[in-house]
Amino acid sequence: MTTTEADQVTPEAVEPVGPVESTGTTAGTTVETTAGTVAETAAGATAHERGVHGYHHQKSEHLKRLRRIEGQIRGLQRMVDEDVYCIDILTQVSASTKALQSFALQLLEEHLRHCVADAAAKGGNDVDAKVEEATKAIARMMRT
Repeated sequence: MTTTEADQVTPEAVEPVGPVESTGTTAGTTVETTAGTVAETAAGATAHERGVHGYHHQKSEHLKRLRRIEGQIRGLQRMVDEDVYCIDILTQVSASTKALQSFALQLLEEHLRHCVADAAAKGGNDVDAKVEEATKAIARMMRT
């Protein structure tokens, strides 16, 4: 069994997720949500404070991408089981790695737009902690 270009899922094959924009009212409080703003409810708690993470609006798309990546990994197992040529397996490993890196980059972008932006809007020491946390995540991603 050899792989073809059609068998490989690359980051370029996955369309980027754009910013979410909507406006409305909730119990008399205006709610405006964009990629860089967090909605406030009538109780005054932001979506971030209620445990809604930056990827919340794209959760189903993220799960779909992760299932596709999981399928690639299962395909690698099958290729090894079927004694497929080494270079074909390495090609699929590379595609799987790139797909995971692309997913991680999207998640990082959403974290910056949601969690870090929320902390910056609030001010205080929380923004420094969020920026440091994001910086460490970027450093980890660069090592791989």
